[in-house]
Amino acid sequence: MDHVRTFAPVSAEEGIVASSVYMAGRRIADIPIEEAGAWAGKEGHVVWIGLLEPSRDLLLRVQAQFHLHDLAIEDAEHPHQRPKLEQYGDALFIVARTAQLIDRRVTFGETHLFVGKGYIVSVRHGPSTSYATVRQHWETCPHSLAKGEDFVLYAILDFIVDNYMPVLEQLEYEVEEIEDKVLLKPMTGPEIERLYMMRRDLLRLRNAALPLVEVCRRLTSSDLPQIQAAMHPLFRDVTDHIRTVQEKIDSLREVLAFAFEASLLVGQSQETAISKKLASWAAILAVPTALAGIYGMNFSDMPELRMEYGYPMVLTAIVATCSFLYWRFRKNGWL
Repeated sequence: MDHVRTFAPVSAEEGIVASSVYMAGRRIADIPIEEAGAWAGKEGHVVWIGLLEPSRDLLLRVQAQFHLHDLAIEDAEHPHQRPKLEQYGDALFIVARTAQLIDRRVTFGETHLFVGKGYIVSVRHGPSTSYATVRQHWETCPHSLAKGEDFVLYAILDFIVDNYMPVLEQLEYEVEEIEDKVLLKPMTGPEIERLYMMRRDLLRLRNAALPLVEVCRRLTSSDLPQIQAAMHPLFRDVTDHIRTVQEKIDSLREVLAFAFEASLLVGQSQETAISKKLASWAAILAVPTALAGIYGMNFSDMPELRMEYGYPMVLTAIVATCSFLYWRFRKNGWL
């Protein structure tokens, strides 16, 4: 049985997560940046370098090894790029957005990928899950890793897209809680604010994920010699995952929109019910108020003033009329 050797990092230099060379899918050495170009030029060898928020000096050292384009290096140095794919000579430059849920907000990072003959360089900025998991997983599958740098590119893009799902699952759980409560009572101010922020985060996540469809489409075209035709089905699979993410985002945004509308309807319904109750009680109280007002005017020639049973008769009429109105309003569901 084959065993994969493990290696200690060549140095603890800040910004370098890993710098390794592979042959036939197996890691054969951890190398300094200054040797990367020489190793990448050897037939059957692939250099895989991982950088985390590197300094400009470190990027320039990497550029010197692989002759990377100045514009690509400038983009990698300054994040906040939209997802895209650029071709600079024999090298590809790809930007992808990563996402994590931090303090109940979706926070975005960026990954910049340089891909060329015999090498791949990943540059991470901001919140992002380490690609050490990708490296460790595929090192146990040398046959797959032996397909070359374009397979490593697929593995990283697939990992980025798959990591959108845990974020969506956590948001979905919160959306379901909102949906369960929305018909019981109107939403409070903080709840409405949270709903708005969730819809905004979902839109931003959609804008981060959807451009990768175009990136993967270009990676499956015959215009890019850096990508083998055998890899096209894998990039189409990544596209399918992105479509799944898009559908989930759209469904969650729709549920949140319905929840907001339902909350408004519940609030309006409760306001209407309160208005009906107030109107009903006002109508009931209007009867004794009117009669008391009439007999409180103190005119000497008013009818029934000198009747022996006038007072009880008026009280009886008030009680009967109010009781009738109360019964009627109850029957109509106003009280």
